[in-house]
Amino acid sequence: MPLLSAGILLYRWRGDRLELFLAHPGGPFWAKKDDGVWSLPKGLYDETEHPLAAARREFHEETGTRLDTPDEAFIPLGELKQKSNKIVHAWAVEGDVDAERIESNTYAVQWPKGTWRRYPEVDRAGWFGVDEARIKILPGQAAFIDRLLAVLDGSNPVDD
Repeated sequence: MPLLSAGILLYRWRGDRLELFLAHPGGPFWAKKDDGVWSLPKGLYDETEHPLAAARREFHEETGTRLDTPDEAFIPLGELKQKSNKIVHAWAVEGDVDAERIESNTYAVQWPKGTWRRYPEVDRAGWFGVDEARIKILPGQAAFIDRLLAVLDGSNPVDD
């Protein structure tokens, strides 16, 4: 059975410019990588947890911000299967957070080998225009941007 992950693509408007909120993975492996590694704040869940509840939990764990938006305001973006066979379920919602003030949970990893250290799951976050977000985001999640744009322009609502 593939791993299940759920996440939220937060968006906001600055005048007529759409901005998307993405998170950069923390830890030594990702420290010097930028384009193509950013992600929706997301994380694993199991079949006992509702995917939207998991997405909300993960957003809070990775950013320190709780989204108090009612469930019906979330736009389902469907699911995407990643190269790793992980299935990511995503929702979009309009909102705003201060990307400079995120507070992420941590995880432990041996780095260097033999030395355990804790690193933030997300080391930074940012707001990006659509074109820049397409460059920053993991290729396996880029379709979530297209799906959100289709919903916002009314051309293709996504059913979940």
